[in-house]
Amino acid sequence: MAAIEPRPPTLAQRDMAYEGFRQQIMNAGLKPGQFVSQRELTELLGLPLAAVREMIPRLEAARLIRTVPKRGLQVAHVDLKLVRNAFQIRAMIEREAVLHFVRNVSDADLTRIEREHQAILKRARAATPDAELDRDAQTVDWGLHDFMVDSIGNEILSELYRVNSLHVRLIRLDAHVIRPMRILPAMEEHLQFLKVVKTRDENAAVTKMMEHIERSKQRVLQALLEDRGS
Repeated sequence: MAAIEPRPPTLAQRDMAYEGFRQQIMNAGLKPGQFVSQRELTELLGLPLAAVREMIPRLEAARLIRTVPKRGLQVAHVDLKLVRNAFQIRAMIEREAVLHFVRNVSDADLTRIEREHQAILKRARAATPDAELDRDAQTVDWGLHDFMVDSIGNEILSELYRVNSLHVRLIRLDAHVIRPMRILPAMEEHLQFLKVVKTRDENAAVTKMMEHIERSKQRVLQALLEDRGS
């Protein structure tokens, strides 16, 4: 009796595998430079091996992983070149996104986004440690950027932005520097940006966002260099 060939993964399974990998990067389940086998990925993602194999070329094309002979799959390694490239792409996309955002965002959405940032800032300044703060702050922080890019309505651009965002999110700061180096300045810079957006001044809004992205890059570079020097 002929052996039954395994069914190829459905499109939904391949997409689920990719989304699962993306979530592992965002939640630090996978680390920069980490080696992982296909079998380990199936366990981590809870999906069939066929779906993981179908996902790998997409990850390689996005330079999120690379195949190393005799060692397996390696998650993208963070270096100065990756930081500079990722932030350059981010600035290029968000420059266009800001123009569209200023012209089209509603006052109601601006008020909602502003209140979300103010709530995170209040928690970040509190003396009592907040176990969920880092996660919630990232949700609000990236939520603004994702909202701006998605509001353009260009699916190709949104996908490019999200892939690039994974490169940015691979660059992590140690827990003891997250609040002073990322949350506080990010929320404050976002609020300054939103204040300008309310005036509907496109040039001023672009300037504020480009300043924010550049400062974010410098904070990451500083942490990366300090880590190498320690």
